[in-house]
Amino acid sequence: MSAHLPFSSVVGQDDAKLALLLAAVEPRLGGVLLRGEKGSAKTTLARGLAALLPGGAPFVELPLGASEDRVVGALDVAALLGSRNYVFRPGLLAAAHGGVLYVDEVNLLPDHLVDVLLDVAVSGVNRVERDGFSESHPARFVLVGSMNPEEGELRPQLLDRFGLAVDVRAPEEPEVRAEIVRRQLAFESSEPPAASADDAIRDTLASARPVSCGDAVVMAAAQLAVAVGAQGLRADLALCRAAGALAGLDGAPKARPEHLRRVASLVLGHRRRRDPFEAPGIASEELTSALDHVLGGAAATGDVSGQHDVTRDQRVRAERDVPEEGASEPRSGPPGEPRRSEGHEPGDHDQPGGQRGPLDAPAQPRANEVDARRLSLPRPTSTLKDSRGRTGKSAVAGGGSRGRRVGHAPFGDPGQRVDGAATAIAHVASAVRGHRARGDGDALAPEDLRAVVAAEPRATLVIVAVDASGSIAGRRRLDAARSAVVSLLGDAYRRRDRVAMVAFRGESAEVVLRPTGSVEVARARLAELSTGGRTPLAAGLKEVTSLVRETQRSGGPRPAVVLVTDGRATAGGDDPLRAAGSAAAELAATGVACLVVDAETGPARLGLARSLATTLGADYVLLEDIEQPGEAAALAGTIRARVLQALEG
Repeated sequence: MSAHLPFSSVVGQDDAKLALLLAAVEPRLGGVLLRGEKGSAKTTLARGLAALLPGGAPFVELPLGASEDRVVGALDVAALLGSRNYVFRPGLLAAAHGGVLYVDEVNLLPDHLVDVLLDVAVSGVNRVERDGFSESHPARFVLVGSMNPEEGELRPQLLDRFGLAVDVRAPEEPEVRAEIVRRQLAFESSEPPAASADDAIRDTLASARPVSCGDAVVMAAAQLAVAVGAQGLRADLALCRAAGALAGLDGAPKARPEHLRRVASLVLGHRRRRDPFEAPGIASEELTSALDHVLGGAAATGDVSGQHDVTRDQRVRAERDVPEEGASEPRSGPPGEPRRSEGHEPGDHDQPGGQRGPLDAPAQPRANEVDARRLSLPRPTSTLKDSRGRTGKSAVAGGGSRGRRVGHAPFGDPGQRVDGAATAIAHVASAVRGHRARGDGDALAPEDLRAVVAAEPRATLVIVAVDASGSIAGRRRLDAARSAVVSLLGDAYRRRDRVAMVAFRGESAEVVLRPTGSVEVARARLAELSTGGRTPLAAGLKEVTSLVRETQRSGGPRPAVVLVTDGRATAGGDDPLRAAGSAAAELAATGVACLVVDAETGPARLGLARSLATTLGADYVLLEDIEQPGEAAALAGTIRARVLQALEG
């Protein structure tokens, strides 16, 4: 019995199942992103897909802590020291060839690794050029990433590169949940599945090939992308590729409008423009309206909004060899030989003599000697080099040994990480040139040692504190602060930045948003926040100080404070203004970087916010000077320029 629940035994999750099958048929889609809460069968589905692929396909999980060398492959240091030859040690991309590469919590993976995965998933080839050698090998796999949006967002530039995205959630209906439990318990007790549904899916998938899209479907895809406000052209291309893959699963000779209708939600939900506080994805009513407008309604196109039945291939086997106008030529050649799709470009996921389509049985790359050439290397120097051999200050970003390896330098501190590949190259180069004293043999000399130089982005916690009292300008202050929080979170992924928000009104202050990297969490917490009451400025400053000290004690991100206020204090003891001054001095004592955004309005101004900035030793700016009509994130831009860039400097 399989060690994991079969693909067809997963209850529901029809869109996720379809997306995974489409990615297996059409690798150029670039992978599938499963977004949802924990315990919603994301990993089970990915494992189940691997079992459906031909040739005992591997299922490889990429751990979050994996280094770039572990992922793409690297120089075999032991072989270099022993044989003086470059030997390539394959990584996880090679291990996943012909199967499924699964990345749980892909939103927490470093950007550069996500870029590598997406590039290889589309091209089908892994190219490694570093440490004086160049190697490439086929790496055709279905890339499946999963994430819980509450743990932080995937950067929009990377999100757009996933061809398909599906929201996966555990069902709420007790009957459905009970059926899930029954199936799992039956599986664990070794009871055989009720039907061999996986076998039927496996047979259909083995023979499915993506087919062409006619001009009408291509035009409809473009109109649909425009209608829902999709960003960029990847949406149009992914719509056509997904429709062609679905038509291939159906056994149709070319894609039709109903195929476009079925895949639209998988392609468009994560690509449409939205306002900061708008929920992610696309409402079904909005999508249906756009589809009916572009495609002419369900009656005209054939409504296939239900679950795709991947066993329907029996009814259309004969149709696959009947060409339509504009369709690819009928299949010819030996029985079972896959048909070449129209528009296929040589080199796109091809193996020599093979065709593109569902992943072939893996031809696993092995550790191989690259030309078995003797080393002829330049004399090692003390100049810092990055991973491509370039020199200069750009290689020392971070300057430490934690984070992504960007270069190497002479080893001089026991606390440094030894760079094995650079050390081996330096050692062999010295030995080849005869720089070793007689009798030294192959022993490493101290001057051979090289240390890793790594770049680790410095994370920041931006604490936005806002006066949410019931003054005339209270709503304006709150709207500016909320928009700034959401905008900052939108690009916080790269450096793992976090944002928190403190609101003070009435008689007290509260942390309305704990430090988070998730736009969705911020949107949910802040959408209903309201204004009212007096202004307890001292309470707000004390709450901020407490949050700053908590972060400093835990060794978390560097805190920075943005205070949006007019400086007035109308609550907090007998002398609220004096209490606010004392609280400001206490915050200043933490040494945290501060920006005071003065929200005071009107012709007669007291200048209290400017005095507060002086006490805090903070930068100061007028809110009215940075607000721009129609620019919801103007404050966020100022925070980036006046706070985050200053911290980086």
